[in-house]
Amino acid sequence: MVLQCQSVGAWLLFAYAVSASPADESAVRGSRTDQGDQALDEKHQDTYGTFASEFYDLRYLSEEGYPFPTAPPVDPFARIRVDDCGKTKGCFRYGKPGCNAETCDYFLSYRRIGADVEFELSADTEGWVAVGFSSDKKMGGDDVMACVHDDNGRVRIQHFYNVGQWAKEIKRNPARDEEGVFENNRVTCRFKRPVYVPRDETIVDLHLSWYYLFAWGPAIQGSITRHDIDSPPVSENVVSIYRYEDIFMPSAAYQTFSSPFCLLLIVALTFYLLMGTP
Repeated sequence: MVLQCQSVGAWLLFAYAVSASPADESAVRGSRTDQGDQALDEKHQDTYGTFASEFYDLRYLSEEGYPFPTAPPVDPFARIRVDDCGKTKGCFRYGKPGCNAETCDYFLSYRRIGADVEFELSADTEGWVAVGFSSDKKMGGDDVMACVHDDNGRVRIQHFYNVGQWAKEIKRNPARDEEGVFENNRVTCRFKRPVYVPRDETIVDLHLSWYYLFAWGPAIQGSITRHDIDSPPVSENVVSIYRYEDIFMPSAAYQTFSSPFCLLLIVALTFYLLMGTP
């Protein structure tokens, strides 16, 4: 009896194996795959819906919801430090005694940074401020860097070459890391240019010493015009970027009583008034 039951069980297993064809197995696997794909689709739909909702909230909601995306703030122009003059940078000041970069008629600083020289310029003008590198103390054949305030409110750094009393703009501009600002009726800028440059008639090597020409004046539609004063100040001696000095030059309004001749005249006049006439 036991043998018959075992035979019947074996026969049933054989019959089930024969009846389960490859096509049926494929159908089962297909059914399972469809169910998995459907689950993945539902998960994808949920993820996309979450992303779309967040994007919509971020992009389109009013100020009462999420704020609109904004550009990162621009760093403000760093003020020129004058307490470093003669220590970590060289400076020239022209104007009232004791003036600084924000009160001098003209201000310039220079310092070496690696293979570059950083310049800072500022002048009491609405147009342009410049420095020229000259082999003598006269205009003509000079390499000039100018910071120009244009009609759009920007301050651009331009390169010029003096031809006599006329400044010709040169397309090859050695300036980099440029920044400038126009505030309180002053043009102020900062830029770097290489110490060494390929040989060029319009660009000098700053490792050599040059006379520095200081100038500033008005601009018309972003183009420089004649400088403010007839005889712009010039450095008394050639300037070396390897020596930091703090040099003050009194403007014309403060030169009258500072010259030796005028002081002698004042002393003589005072003595004459005190002693009286014979």
